[in-house]
Amino acid sequence: MAQARGYDAEVLIGGGGLVGQTLALALDQAGLNVAVIDASRPSETLAASFDGRAFAIAFASYRMWRALGLGETLDPVAQPIERIMVTDGKLGRTPRTGGPSLLHLHFDRAELTDQDEPLGLMLEARHVRLALDSAVKARPQIKMIQPMSVTAIERDQAGVTVTLADGQRLRAPLLVGADGRRSFVRQAVGIRTIGWDYPATAIVATIQHAKPHGAVAHEYFLPNGPFAILPLKGERSNIVWAEPRKAAEALLAMSEEDFLAELARRFGDFLGPLQLEGPRFGYPLSLQLAERMIDSRVALAGDSAHGIHPLAGQGLNLGLKDCAALAECIADGVGIGLDPGDVTILERYQRWRRFDNTTMALGMEAFDKLFSNDIAPLRVVRTLGLAAVNAVGPARRFFMKYAGGAAGDLPKLLKGESLAA
Repeated sequence: MAQARGYDAEVLIGGGGLVGQTLALALDQAGLNVAVIDASRPSETLAASFDGRAFAIAFASYRMWRALGLGETLDPVAQPIERIMVTDGKLGRTPRTGGPSLLHLHFDRAELTDQDEPLGLMLEARHVRLALDSAVKARPQIKMIQPMSVTAIERDQAGVTVTLADGQRLRAPLLVGADGRRSFVRQAVGIRTIGWDYPATAIVATIQHAKPHGAVAHEYFLPNGPFAILPLKGERSNIVWAEPRKAAEALLAMSEEDFLAELARRFGDFLGPLQLEGPRFGYPLSLQLAERMIDSRVALAGDSAHGIHPLAGQGLNLGLKDCAALAECIADGVGIGLDPGDVTILERYQRWRRFDNTTMALGMEAFDKLFSNDIAPLRVVRTLGLAAVNAVGPARRFFMKYAGGAAGDLPKLLKGESLAA
């Protein structure tokens, strides 16, 4: 199709990060010719020091990566999450010295008797980037153009033409913006966003501890914001620690010894002595939602369409759901003779994903507002609410399914099924 009609590819993807590369693999599996334009330098993004984050990957999202051939690479470095403890707390009450309190929420994989998958899997960003890079390089139909940026976009009834920074022009029936919160694609086609900055920064670091974590993830709500302890392979954990901007700056500037002392006040010693593994990172928090996910010959996916609070680690999972839904919509449409940018395909994609993305974003916003404070009446309401959900088995299992990405109308890839014809 691409060569026959003067196209350079059937789908152009602006942005070659985790979402852009996953979408490229999904479309390639469906038999489409894809070109990815990415501004980053692989020598930087694949370096171990580039990104200190680790991702809580829903089991449905992980099914997709396995269906796309990444399982052999990711399985050895993925840490299953067997239990999740959600607790309301105060500074000084740590997981050992008084928390979790009697009023908490406890998710246990053992309750999900209808599946043999964990609640989720923890993966360090560096491992995911390397796995995706290797998988894309192994598929000759995917053309990676990097480091390169899109500088102009022109559209007509038959397709979209992008101009690159080096003057090269590429044409396709569809352009997907997967180029992050500051998406050039989104801005160039006039899709506005709504949202706001949070007065907080997430401190992210990997720590080593003396005792095993038991595959338990802790989400601990303190007055300044959530504090998460997320298990990694070995006797290691990733922490995500939200603090007001000024406090976060001070914590990031501290000596390692002073930082660990502050960390211990929140973390406690239930995992034994702590050590930092690698640098500390700070990520300012914000909420951003695109007013729509599609325009003429253009679709948005991942953070270009929605950037949410990292609470519950659902941001990347939403982007991966976008990939699964968009790839399936395109594959189905092409299968009945439509081109990938046909309005019917794009409208189906938006219907499929917009409600879930908006609901999750606003739900995380409400949850953060409810828990990130020390107001006595709200503390009573939220602790009783956690205890009530914890006491009702069906409610617990529903939340586990929802967090695992298995609720609702799932695309094939999220069921672990291939898009190959």
